[in-house]
Amino acid sequence: MKSPHVLDALRRLLDSDEVAMGEKLPSERALAQRLSCSRETIRRAFSVLEDENKLWRHVGQGTFRGPRPGTAPLREKLLVHATSVEEFVNARYLIEPVVAAEAARHATASDVERLSACVVSGRIGRDRLECQKADDVFHRTIAEVAKNPVLFSFLSFLSDTRRRSAWQTQWERTYRHLGIEEFTQQHSDQHQCVVDAIAENDPKGAEAAMRSHLRTIVVALQKAPGSPKFSGLE
Repeated sequence: MKSPHVLDALRRLLDSDEVAMGEKLPSERALAQRLSCSRETIRRAFSVLEDENKLWRHVGQGTFRGPRPGTAPLREKLLVHATSVEEFVNARYLIEPVVAAEAARHATASDVERLSACVVSGRIGRDRLECQKADDVFHRTIAEVAKNPVLFSFLSFLSDTRRRSAWQTQWERTYRHLGIEEFTQQHSDQHQCVVDAIAENDPKGAEAAMRSHLRTIVVALQKAPGSPKFSGLE
């Protein structure tokens, strides 16, 4: 297979569900055999994709899907990879409603406009990656609107966990089980409820709306194949 075709094949691999975000790709040898090309051709394609932030490489460890991780201390990176789906969901359930309440206390008109734009982006998502990106931006923006750098740091850390842990694999199973309409419609409607409460500067309403949204995510996860069991989310 010629180099341009190899590059296209690797792009399709990265856009598929075969390798989750943050997970390790097959070895150069395995990909060379699979695509009927040399390992050197694979390396050249990897260089192009790495420049595009679609993957990153670590000598002695392999090649991983997604942009290169930041410069977080090693213990934080290990925590991100070791976090279970249940631990991740519990952390979100404890923290994000409080962050939404803080956003309601501090939101300006321009903040509400930004959040509304995030909801629109979620509604027009065409596939899992677009929906996930829009969802991530929405939750990060709420953390920014809360105007508390400590809370924003917590949410950023959770976002990294979301991209680089067992959560990603389970969420992909959930997405395939439910379909895109669930995310562009119900989840976007729930995001709008959170924004409406924030726009009214209603901390209790924003907290309740976010907690209700997170319960929906838990229910969706539990319905998907291979789902973990969750507790303490009342």
